[in-house]
Amino acid sequence: MAEVSRSLRARDVPLRARDASPRAPHAARAIRPSLRAETGQATVELVAAVPALLLAALISLQLLAAGYALTLADGAAEAGALALAEGGSAAKAARDALPGWADGNVSVAVEGEEVIVHLRPPSPFGTIADHLAVTSTASARSAE
Repeated sequence: MAEVSRSLRARDVPLRARDASPRAPHAARAIRPSLRAETGQATVELVAAVPALLLAALISLQLLAAGYALTLADGAAEAGALALAEGGSAAKAARDALPGWADGNVSVAVEGEEVIVHLRPPSPFGTIADHLAVTSTASARSAE
């Protein structure tokens, strides 16, 4: 019986040494399926992230356009008020103070000594531009 026990121990040692070897074929087979499961993961993440990044860029640019439209409307209202104070046409002065793209997107109203400019920012979507429209008002007093 002692001999059988020694032979089993002798067989165990080479198996353990083989298991610890970095070139063990069964260890490589155990790693490969986990690597295969992650193949294409970066592509999937990129495909999911690109539309979100494009949407964020579109929203940012639209908000910048709305801020720029407000600055333009302020300048146009002031130009109209100055023209009104000098006795000129406030609506014409306000429209002349705006860039060409704003021609179809602006409305100018003159109420007494007040010039009101309502401007829609440029947008690929009309509904969004309607919601982001800005209004600026300037007052004029004639020098008497």
